[in-house]
Amino acid sequence: MTVFLPRIHPSPDGKPLPPKETAEMFRAFAYALAVGRRSWDSVTAAFITDRFDEIAADWDATEATGRDDPLRDALLRGGPFPDGLCLELGSGTGLFTGLLAGAFPQVVSVGLSQQMLRQADGRSPWRVRADAGALPLADGSVAAVAAIDMPLFPAETARVLAPEGALLWINQLGPDGPLHLSAQDVIAALPGHWDAIEAEAGWGSWAVLRRARV
Repeated sequence: MTVFLPRIHPSPDGKPLPPKETAEMFRAFAYALAVGRRSWDSVTAAFITDRFDEIAADWDATEATGRDDPLRDALLRGGPFPDGLCLELGSGTGLFTGLLAGAFPQVVSVGLSQQMLRQADGRSPWRVRADAGALPLADGSVAAVAAIDMPLFPAETARVLAPEGALLWINQLGPDGPLHLSAQDVIAALPGHWDAIEAEAGWGSWAVLRRARV
């Protein structure tokens, strides 16, 4: 079951649209990866790592949207959230870690790029360089996974989430974002049965997903 909430954060002018062809290519990649039509391998991971290492120093000034409306709205209206560890996937320079830390007692920031993680010094006290496709965590060990503009690794996300855990799926630019997946696509890709709450906020959209009670 999916519950759609009304928008309360308007979309401001000046939305930074990525190049259309590039965005479409990455959305196709993200969808194929989520549904298992494309594998995640060391070559792809290395390419992504190198790319983000190159742009890490300038990320906040030139690449970040500067808008946190979708995450703020998700934390405000997507709860209540379980008390426990939040795993922030693709944490980047830690721009959103502080918001997550206001909702969860501990946030561990995970990313492939060592340079991006270094830029997060002072924002993310707990940072781990790891691959979201093979997380160094025990089954059912986290209360929440926050994925902000991230590819979806459905099996691994479901594996580390506790039975009552929540997945925060955040798209800063909504359908225009290069890694956008709709909440329905995420539900279809995750193993098992899931419910979702979703809404649009600012330039983007969000969904909070939990295992369905059967």
